[in-house]
Amino acid sequence: MNILIFLGALLALIYAIARHNLVFKAVTVVTAAFLAVFTLAGGFSFFWGLLVWVLFLVPTIFLGLPEIRLQFLSRPLLKRIKSVLPPMSDTERDAIQAGSVWWEAELFRGAPDWSLLQNYEKPQLSDEEQTFLDGPVEELCRTIDDWDITHNRMDLPESMWTYLKKNGFFCMIIPKRYGGMEFTALGHSAVVCKISARSISVGVTVMVPNSLGPAELLLHYGTKAQKDHYLPRLADGREIPCFALTGPTAGSDAGSIPDTGIVCKGKHDGKEVIGLRLNWEKRYITLGPVATVLGLAFKAYDPDGLLGDEVELGITCALIPTDAEGVTIGNRHFPLNSAFMNGPNSGKDVFIPMGYLIGGEANIGKGWRMLVESLSAGRGISLPAVGAASGKSCSRLTGAYARIRHQFNTSIGKFEGVEEALARIGGMTYMMDAGRLLTLSALDSGEKPSVVTAILKHYNTEHMRQVINDSMDVHGGKGICMGPSNYLGRAYQSIPVGITVEGANILTRSMIIFGQGAIRCHPFLMKEMESASMIDKAVAEKAFDRALRGHMVYFATNLCRAFIFGLSGSHFARSPVSGRLANYYQRLGQMSAVFAVTSDLALMILGGAFKRKEMLSGRFADALGYMFYASAVLKKFDDDGRPRTDLPLVEWAVKYCLYEIQEALDEVLRNFPVKWLGVLVRSIVFPLGTSLRQPNNSLSHRVAALMIKPGEARDRLTEGLYISDDPDDVTGCLEDALSKRVIAEPIERRLRAEGQVKSDLQSDQQWLESLCADGFVTKEEAEILKAAQIATRKVIMVDDFSPEQMGKTATKKAKTKSNVKRVIKKDKSAED
Repeated sequence: MNILIFLGALLALIYAIARHNLVFKAVTVVTAAFLAVFTLAGGFSFFWGLLVWVLFLVPTIFLGLPEIRLQFLSRPLLKRIKSVLPPMSDTERDAIQAGSVWWEAELFRGAPDWSLLQNYEKPQLSDEEQTFLDGPVEELCRTIDDWDITHNRMDLPESMWTYLKKNGFFCMIIPKRYGGMEFTALGHSAVVCKISARSISVGVTVMVPNSLGPAELLLHYGTKAQKDHYLPRLADGREIPCFALTGPTAGSDAGSIPDTGIVCKGKHDGKEVIGLRLNWEKRYITLGPVATVLGLAFKAYDPDGLLGDEVELGITCALIPTDAEGVTIGNRHFPLNSAFMNGPNSGKDVFIPMGYLIGGEANIGKGWRMLVESLSAGRGISLPAVGAASGKSCSRLTGAYARIRHQFNTSIGKFEGVEEALARIGGMTYMMDAGRLLTLSALDSGEKPSVVTAILKHYNTEHMRQVINDSMDVHGGKGICMGPSNYLGRAYQSIPVGITVEGANILTRSMIIFGQGAIRCHPFLMKEMESASMIDKAVAEKAFDRALRGHMVYFATNLCRAFIFGLSGSHFARSPVSGRLANYYQRLGQMSAVFAVTSDLALMILGGAFKRKEMLSGRFADALGYMFYASAVLKKFDDDGRPRTDLPLVEWAVKYCLYEIQEALDEVLRNFPVKWLGVLVRSIVFPLGTSLRQPNNSLSHRVAALMIKPGEARDRLTEGLYISDDPDDVTGCLEDALSKRVIAEPIERRLRAEGQVKSDLQSDQQWLESLCADGFVTKEEAEILKAAQIATRKVIMVDDFSPEQMGKTATKKAKTKSNVKRVIKKDKSAED
C-alpha cells in the first residue's frame, strides 16, 4: 500500500509539472512536505528513504542554492565548454544568426502554444494579384507548349519572352514606385505555382528574377543610386538578372569560393578610381546565358592597404554589366532536358569601381550575411511553390487518369494498389500546400524564419519527388513515352533540379535544419554559448549559471511532460479543439516534448561534436520538419472553415506526419551515442512503446475515392492550377474525358447488369448501333457512350515517332504525331 501511495503521489507531481509549469519553489515545498510526512509515517524503509531523499535533495540544492551550483557545477562546466567548444567561422555564425525564429521554436521547446498557431493570419491574395492570376498568368499558361519549348526550341519562344517582360512577370518583388508589381509572398508563390504546374522551364524562368538575386539584394542592401538605376530597368525587362555564387570547387560550401576581388586603382569612365580587379569562374547560373546584369559573390582582399589595415575583407557582392571588358558568358548547361537558361560564366581581370558593390564600399565584406538573410526568406517561396504545384498537378491529373483508364472492366483508380499511390499523392499534396501557406503567412507578416524555410524547401521538394514517382507508377506506359501528349515526363526528369538548388537537400537535412534550429530555437543554448565567449570571467560565470539553471528546469519539465503524455497515450496533453481532431493536437504536443528531451540530451552529451553527427542531425530534422507540417495541416483545415469533405486528406496527412516524427525520434534513441542512456530515455519518453501507425487502408481508400471523383474537396486540393477542358490541350483532354466518363458510367453499369458486353469482333460503333437497334440504349445515350469512348482513347494513347524523327536524320527537326491532335478513325475501337 505504501508503495502505491508513493507512486501515486509521484505521478501526481509529474502531472502537475507537465501540465501547469509549476515554479521551482512551489514544487520543492510540496515535495519536501510530502516526503517528510511519508517518512515520519513509516512509509519508507531506511534504504529506500535514504535513496529518495538523496534523489530529491541533490537537484534541489543545485537548483536552489546559487553559490553551491556555481562552485560545483556551473564553473567547472563552463571551463569544460570553453575548452571543447569548436571555433565558429564567420560564415557559420552568419548562417545561424540569419533570419528570425517563429513557430518552429514552439515545437522545439516541448510545449507548443496552440493559440499562437491559431492566431496567425491566413494569407489572402489581393484583388490586384487575383486579377493578374486570372488574366496574364492564365493567358500565359494557355499558350505554353512545353514539348515545343523543351524538345524543338530548347528555349522559350521570343514572343513569350516579350510577353513576360511586358506584363511584369520579372518584377513581382519590385516596389510599385520603381515600376514593379510589389506582390505579397502569397501572390508571388501563387504565380510560380500556376506556371510551374504547366511547365517547369517557364516556371523557373519566371522564378529566378523574383528570387535570390540582384533585385532582392538591391531592395535590402542597395544604395539609393543603385535602386534608382537598376530597379526600373529590371521591372520593365530592359535588364535580365542572374546571380553567380556556385563554382567548380565551391558548391554547398559556398563560403569557400575561390573567386577574388583585389582592391586596386583603375580606370573607369576615363578617370582613375579605387575599385576591385575581379577574377572568377562560376557555373550552374540560371538565366546566365541571357543576363545583362550579373550579380557576383567573391572574396575581397586589400593587400596594399588602400582601404585600411585588413587584408582579407570577406565575401562581397557586386552587380556587373555582362558586356563589361573581361566578362565571358559561356555556353549553356543542359539540366535534365529543361529549357530554362542556365550556364557558366567567368571573368578575367575585370575592373569595377566601388559603386558596383551592392550597397557601395560600406558593404564590402558583408556579402555572406546579405546572401543568407535573403535566402532565409526567398527559399520559402519559389521552390516550395514548385513542390506544391507538382503535387496539385499530379493529384488532379493522376486522379482523372485513374478514373478514365480501365482494366479488367474496372477503373484502375479502384484497385487497392493504385489507391495506395493515390492516397500518398493526395495526402502529401495537402501537406505540402499547408506548409507552403503557413510559411507564407510568416513571410507576409514580416518574419524571416530561416529554419522554417529550410524545412519547407527540403520537404516540399522531397515529397514532390514521391508524388511524381507515384504518378508515373499509376500512368505506366503513358508516363514513360515522351511526346507532346506526355504531361508528366518533363516534371519527372526535372525532380533533381529542385532537390539540388538553393541548398542541396542532403546538406539541408543533415546539417542546416537542426544545426541552425538547435541554436536559434533552444531557449538557453545560445545564452550558454555566448557566455562561454565572454572575456570578463565573473560576468561570464554569472550569465552561464543563470542560463544553466533555466536549462535544468527546462529539461526536467520536458522530461515530465514526455513521460506523463506518453503514459496517458497523450490524453493529458493540451488541445485547442475538441472532437476527432483533438487527439492529433495532443499527440503533436507529446512528440514536441519527446523531441525537446532527446535533442537536449544529444546536445549535452555530444557538445560541439554534434555537428559531425549528421545522421542524428538528419533524424532530428525529420522530427522537427514533420511537426511543422502536422501543425500546418491542422492550421489549414481551420483556415478553410473545417470542411468535412477534407477530413480524409487532413487525417491522412497528420497520421503520416506523426508516424514519421515517432520513427525519427525512436531511431535517434536507438542510435544514441551512449547506448544505455538511449535505452533508459526511450523507456521514459515512450513508456507504452511506439504506438503510432501509418494511415490505414480504410483512410487511404477514402482519400483515393476523393481524388477520382469531381467535387469540392478535389477542387480545393488542386486550387491554383491552370485548368482547361479543351480536348486538344495536353491536360484539357483529361478534364474533358473525365466529365464524359462520369456521365457515361451509369449507362455502362446498367448495360453490364443487363449482360450487354461488347464482343471482341465488334467495333465500338457496331456495338452502339446494335444496342440502339435492340432498344437497350436511346440515341442520346449512344452519343454519350461514343463521346466517352473517343475522349478516353485520346487520353490513353501515346506519341510515336518515325526513325528519321528519332534522330537518324540529324539535320531535320523532330516533328511528332501528337496524340493531342490525333484524329481517331471511326473503324478503330476505343479501349475500355
